[in-house]
Amino acid sequence: MISSALRTALFALPLLAFSTTPLITQTASTPATKDSLFQTIAAFDTALFDAANHCDLDKLGTFFSDDLEFYHDQSGLSVGKQDFLEKSKNNICGKVIRELVPGSLEVYPLKGFGAVEIGIHRFHHPGHDDTMAIGEAKFIHIWQYKDGVWKISRVISFDHK
Repeated sequence: MISSALRTALFALPLLAFSTTPLITQTASTPATKDSLFQTIAAFDTALFDAANHCDLDKLGTFFSDDLEFYHDQSGLSVGKQDFLEKSKNNICGKVIRELVPGSLEVYPLKGFGAVEIGIHRFHHPGHDDTMAIGEAKFIHIWQYKDGVWKISRVISFDHK
């Protein structure tokens, strides 16, 4: 049985936002404060979902560790970056656009490891970004800061509505 605190800590990933240029690179320096950590991870979230929304799978892949574990409440566990990218290509690209629900993003440090990102995102059909939302979900991204690079190592996506 998962405690409500752990369940809350486990809101997970997926998919998409708008912008044609990346906001920051993944080699940002180690955040010195909680505010700078929030800004760093928020910028990565924007760049990550820009890549996903534009189906730039090469760029999208740079945000994830090779040993990615992606837990989805409807499709189960997906292991490995390549599996995630293949599923994104077949099920997401050109089919949905993701937007972060304003005010939902939370970021917390994980001492000695990186950060946890928690939020809610909404999905739309392409061309209908302001109307016809097709669903929302909670997500949790576990970001690892290793060798000067931020990468997502774990994703949990749940409470799809």
